[in-house]
Amino acid sequence: MTFEIFVRLAIAGLTTGAIYSLIAIGFTTIYRSSNILNLAQGEFVMLGGLLTIFFIHRFSLSYLAAGILSVLVVTLIGFLIQRLVIKPLMDQSLLILIMATMGLSVFISGSAALVFGTSPKSLPPIIHVEPVLIISTVRINIQSLIIIGVSVLLIFILYLISHHTFYGKAMEAVSTDRLGAELVGIPRDLIMMISFGASAAIGAIAGICITPIIFTQYNSGAILGLKGFSAAVIGGWGRYSGALTGGILLGLIESLSVGIIPSGYKDAVSFTALLLILYFRPKGILGSRALSESRK
Repeated sequence: MTFEIFVRLAIAGLTTGAIYSLIAIGFTTIYRSSNILNLAQGEFVMLGGLLTIFFIHRFSLSYLAAGILSVLVVTLIGFLIQRLVIKPLMDQSLLILIMATMGLSVFISGSAALVFGTSPKSLPPIIHVEPVLIISTVRINIQSLIIIGVSVLLIFILYLISHHTFYGKAMEAVSTDRLGAELVGIPRDLIMMISFGASAAIGAIAGICITPIIFTQYNSGAILGLKGFSAAVIGGWGRYSGALTGGILLGLIESLSVGIIPSGYKDAVSFTALLLILYFRPKGILGSRALSESRK
């Protein structure tokens, strides 16, 4: 492997890793307020991309208008999921809640197939400019820089919210002890609904960012959700910094492995990396908050 090929693969890995980080952020946002593992997170990403394409083609909206409208629609779907599905089941076991989100994942992907069709779809670049020269003949696409920048910016904003605002402290309180949080006046249901909406919005933003570089279709949310979950676990479950670290590491492992083994095995490589992390460092690289069966 030459140095130039290594740099190309590293850039591709950073881009892919930033995508995984965005999805992992969504998992983390919901978990930090409710201790829930939302297996439908990948479907928010898929919906963000497909809705943007739909609004652009059907209503001739601008890229910006279609993107904003898509985020609003997916955010509303997140609110509805929390109110209509998650809230009635909050007193049930963690397993019941996980199975409910798994059912939601299947329902959303099936509905998307009916509404948007089953053929892969894509978007033009968000910004039409020439790729940036890195070294020699190696260039980086502006879309890749946008994805990386959005990932870092979102994690920075969420970190500030989590550690320096009432909402962040309320999320921690609701996650730790729902009854105790209610007794001290924290609006438990409102905090959880906001978290689901925020998670859905983050997923939609991820979908809008990645659709110009990868095809999106009704069933693409499943594998993206798995990769995002893997990134969150590898970095440290329940931590925003872990979501970024795990996503970037997973993307680099996948991309660099292509230079050694056939590309068809890259998914196997990434999940092998997950198993190794779980075996040697179960709490992830930066440590994690354990998934709990407690439903206080």
